[in-house]
Amino acid sequence: MSFYKKYQSIIIASILIIASIIILSLNLKQFGRVSFLRKLVLEAAAPLEKVVNSTIEGISGIWERHVFLVELEEENRRLRNKIVFLTKEINRYREVSLEGVRLKKLLALKEGIDYPTVAARVIGRNRSSVFKMILINRGTTDGVKVGSPVLTDKGIIGRIIETSWNVSRVLLLVDYNSNVDALIQGNRARGVLQGRGSKGCSLRYVQRSEEVKVGDTVISSGLARVFPKGLLLGTVKKVEKKKFGLFQEIEVAPAVDFSRLEEVLVILTDVIDQPQRH
Repeated sequence: MSFYKKYQSIIIASILIIASIIILSLNLKQFGRVSFLRKLVLEAAAPLEKVVNSTIEGISGIWERHVFLVELEEENRRLRNKIVFLTKEINRYREVSLEGVRLKKLLALKEGIDYPTVAARVIGRNRSSVFKMILINRGTTDGVKVGSPVLTDKGIIGRIIETSWNVSRVLLLVDYNSNVDALIQGNRARGVLQGRGSKGCSLRYVQRSEEVKVGDTVISSGLARVFPKGLLLGTVKKVEKKKFGLFQEIEVAPAVDFSRLEEVLVILTDVIDQPQRH
């Protein structure tokens, strides 16, 4: 396509407009008279000027809409970023609030214990199916010792088995190596709470003659001088008396959900001198 054919309409419109301007200039002194040629040029140029003006207005409108959409997109992006920021802030404040509630419960627990304590945060856990342990951010610098009991407001979770200056390892109640001297709160029947891994705990060495029911509360006895007396260990969930044997088989559901541990309380002693009275 030749240049002329491609821009034919624009060229003709431009020629007519220029011709109109020339004629108007030649007749500036004759405002009262309009020549036939001038009338002809005006008649021919008017539709083309209308088309040109409409095109220019259309292009201007498209540009204005483009600018508006760009500004709108920028505003939407800014608002989205603000929503993300505010959502993070709300979540942070919620976490701070929930942590405050948990720490308040630990403080109430601390006030009910006759021994020095220190709060600690869980910083790691052993996910082995055999060993059930956690790491906390307190150590010998804070007065933590091997054997120190570890609690939450829900009850006993275990004891310290290894410690360094700022980190300690806690053996949980459900670990197979855990043994805690315990008793049934209602009838005072005594036994030893042993860990069974993912199955919870079992209360062993309870005499067949003792009346134990599902739902009975199991607490620490304080006799082994490891845990204060009367702290919650769990609840009886199954009782079985076999035809033979001296002891009952008792399954216990721990009072603490070990998968949700975040803050704990460590009693700063490895030996409980005297059982507490409850």
